[in-house]
Amino acid sequence: MRTAYTADQIRGAEHELMARLPEGTLMQRAAAGLAAVCADLLGRVYGTRVVLLVGSGDNGGDALYAGERLARRGARVDAVLAGSKTHEAGLRALLDAGGRVAEAAAIGRADLIVDGLVGIGASGALREPYARLAQEANAARGAVVAVDVPSGVDASTGRVEGAAVRARVTVTMGAYKTGLLVDPGAAFAGDVRLIDIGLGEYLPDPDVAALTGRDVDDLIPRPGEESDKYRRGVLGVAAGSDLFTGAAVLAVGGALRGGAGMVRYAGREAPVAQVRAHWPEAVVTLLDEPSIAHVGRVQAWVLGPGLGTDAWAHELAARVLATDVPVLIDADGLTLVARDRSLLRRAAPVLITPHAGELARLIRADRAAIEAARLEHARRAAAELGVTVLLKGSTTVVAEDERPARVNVTGTPWLATGGTGDVLSGLAGALLAQGLSCYDAASCGAYLHGLAGHLAADGAPLAAADVATAVPAAIRTVTSVGP
Repeated sequence: MRTAYTADQIRGAEHELMARLPEGTLMQRAAAGLAAVCADLLGRVYGTRVVLLVGSGDNGGDALYAGERLARRGARVDAVLAGSKTHEAGLRALLDAGGRVAEAAAIGRADLIVDGLVGIGASGALREPYARLAQEANAARGAVVAVDVPSGVDASTGRVEGAAVRARVTVTMGAYKTGLLVDPGAAFAGDVRLIDIGLGEYLPDPDVAALTGRDVDDLIPRPGEESDKYRRGVLGVAAGSDLFTGAAVLAVGGALRGGAGMVRYAGREAPVAQVRAHWPEAVVTLLDEPSIAHVGRVQAWVLGPGLGTDAWAHELAARVLATDVPVLIDADGLTLVARDRSLLRRAAPVLITPHAGELARLIRADRAAIEAARLEHARRAAAELGVTVLLKGSTTVVAEDERPARVNVTGTPWLATGGTGDVLSGLAGALLAQGLSCYDAASCGAYLHGLAGHLAADGAPLAAADVATAVPAAIRTVTSVGP
């Protein structure tokens, strides 16, 4: 599992470790790792031009000492000193190795630009001259390497307020920072490379975690010798309407591909006909009235995709949420509970899967504010509503109570097309029915859904049904990872 930490957590670990080491040891470890990554990007160091953007903090010192190492290998290294003060020993080391102090004009001629402007403790918008230097670095032809976190990205939250460095590679020291895994910050980080400087045993419980394929392999249920269709999990799906029949088809498809032993679909006449035509494996109940009395026993429900938001849909939602099994709520189901939050007063677990607009309605927030601070708002919603939240979008965030939030790293922009969220609902619902908690079902569902999107797209546009079809291949991929 990839774990990430806030700036305060990192600084606390660094303080404990530094007390046990000679002065300057951590900076030299960081500089060595940074210089190695820079050399790898340059390919041939001798004769290349490197520009260091040097701020007042320790990141500036890391950049200066890394620049010293590159200069000794034959690179021309120019330092643009942007801060009110400069790490004196680092600057002296750079100058002794043949480096030079230069003006900002050197940025445009660089093969490689090292962003050491601000460190992990910075927050808010960059001030001048840092903002201007960040923009010049983004416009330059040279590859940009950020030290620890791109300047302008809040290391603890991923917030970006104003100008920020857009790095090709971010070299982060000791541990991943939360802001490198959560958008919008993650979009500025590029390829994140971790340098081990010895913090491991001093780090607390993580702020955020990202599952790996091996983690998902460990979590997803597998049928045993004694399994039958009931023991493998029975999922109920209340979705679709006369207007949105496809949502029912896609949610049921995601559920069937997700490993549920049986899927019971309940809906009105038009979606019932489509589900029967597409998925003869599903057990279908035609609802003449909004009642689930004759659907049969299930271990979990998916509620909402394409359901509609009229009085009939509201009553059906109330019946589903009155059961004593976990319920995943998506799409129109979220609109219904946003109008009537009393529907969420239940003892059994609830997993909601909103995008930013739906979450904005649920917690009475501004959509743009949610996009700017996804992690903060997912956590707020989980606490305020008493549910598990899977916030969909450029970074999928899973939040529940006081547990570390989870972020998903397998998504692809090709998934931004109609119906893929319905497939995710069915897939995660199937995992709920098989016995996973809301926290694990959301995390594993997001991982497999993103991976299925990659496999289905293969670099080209996809349709939502393609994602459902690719789910078994995604599961095979994670279960073949090995020890």
